[in-house]
Amino acid sequence: MIVFAAIVPHSPLLVPSIGKEHREKLNATIAAISEIEQALYLVKPETICIIAPHGSRYPDAFSINLAQKYTGNFKAFGDFSTTVTAKGDFLMIDHMQRKLREEDVPFTLTSSEELDYGYSVPIMMLTSHLPEWKLIPVSPSMLDGKAHYDFGTQLKRILHAEEHRVAVIASADLSHKLDANSPGGASKEGPEFDKAVCEMATANRWEDLSKLSLDIVENSGQCGYRPIMTLLGTLNEINVTPKQLCYEAPFGVGYLTARYDIV
Repeated sequence: MIVFAAIVPHSPLLVPSIGKEHREKLNATIAAISEIEQALYLVKPETICIIAPHGSRYPDAFSINLAQKYTGNFKAFGDFSTTVTAKGDFLMIDHMQRKLREEDVPFTLTSSEELDYGYSVPIMMLTSHLPEWKLIPVSPSMLDGKAHYDFGTQLKRILHAEEHRVAVIASADLSHKLDANSPGGASKEGPEFDKAVCEMATANRWEDLSKLSLDIVENSGQCGYRPIMTLLGTLNEINVTPKQLCYEAPFGVGYLTARYDIV
């Protein structure tokens, strides 16, 4: 059953060895993620389903990475010593893929023990105090927001029927085009996108968010829209209390941290 859900950013600058002195500008985000880590410890999930945008992606199919164990590192960012590890929830993933294919969901399995930073940063920040847990790494497709919400509802039917306690995490950075200092430069759609997500996702207004203009979604330079829509789908017909913990953009990229407590 699903016992907790959250949205967290995955900036490599959150890693101490990478962010270094720049982490001070992310103090509010770090404090918010710490609150989610404590909440996870209290609800004691046996499995964490992380939906992250940078893994293997297919134009018209969702995917789950199936492996017995996973390893992530930050070598691409100059850190050759920090690693994260996780066990795969092999049996639950197998159960999920069978159910999804029975329902003709556009879905495929991949298999790699290597995790990118979209998974590694949340794992590093959220799981250091969890005694035993297993990972389900989910990748979105290139389909629209409504398709991802529907996929989330299909995941919910499977995960919420399981005996194991499951937490769902959307690993999601928002716009990379907020202002002149942003990695993608400035765009009018960047601030519009972040404002809409902060207002709608943290109030569980999935229908409004699914109707967000394609121009705003694609021209904002975001990477979190589809993981967030999938997460909102997993909360379909579940009583939740959503709460925005933090939004900031000190480096020109929008970082949203939010929690969804199951009532």
